[in-house]
Amino acid sequence: MKNTILILLVSLISLTACSKENSDTNNGLSRVVFDPGQLKFISSSLNPKKETMSALYGNEKALESLSKETQKPEAGTVMKLVTWKYHENPQYIGGTITGELLSIETVQADHLGNISYEIKNDPAKSTSPDKEGRIQYFMSYRPVSRP
Repeated sequence: MKNTILILLVSLISLTACSKENSDTNNGLSRVVFDPGQLKFISSSLNPKKETMSALYGNEKALESLSKETQKPEAGTVMKLVTWKYHENPQYIGGTITGELLSIETVQADHLGNISYEIKNDPAKSTSPDKEGRIQYFMSYRPVSRP
């Protein structure tokens, strides 16, 4: 008799736990995944005041330039700084995840060493960025050391 009651109780708990509908909504938030293509992850940064997070991707020349701590990218360098708005992760308390893609900034140095800067999805389109300042910001990143 005890076994029968125990089995019924466990069955009842299992069935009610599985029948709960997931009423969680994303509150209109969506995650955007960036495909860096041939570029490799170099470093990341977080800006709590603006609630943004950024990831820097680049080729081997970019990694060499940043490792040497030079002021200008070497010829052949390609770097992309991807910035997202972040929001709280609904699945984990205290965690944050990427959300709205804010901008993709690109710095390239051609084989002659000419440096170009481009920005896409700029949230503040009314203001033109300080290109030299942005290039120096790119060069201030230090590659993440991997074991």
